[in-house]
Amino acid sequence: MKALIGILMILGGIVLGLYVGVWLCFIGGIVGVINQIVAAVNGSEVVAMTIAVSVAKIVFAALAGWLSAIILIIPGAALLKD
Repeated sequence: MKALIGILMILGGIVLGLYVGVWLCFIGGIVGVINQIVAAVNGSEVVAMTIAVSVAKIVFAALAGWLSAIILIIPGAALLKD
């Protein structure tokens, strides 16, 4: 039973890492920058903080993905050792 939970935790860590790193940070950051560019073209107000946060999300996407994956992978691997 511990091995099954360990395997599920490792798979969950992989999925969580991909979701956070790729979808939330990388793609979300790109969408945020594009939304501000579209706002500038349409004559709306451009929020500099939104652009800064979006660029930071893009830059730190890999780190966020790895850290969120490691949160589940390490305990899952420890369950497999026992």
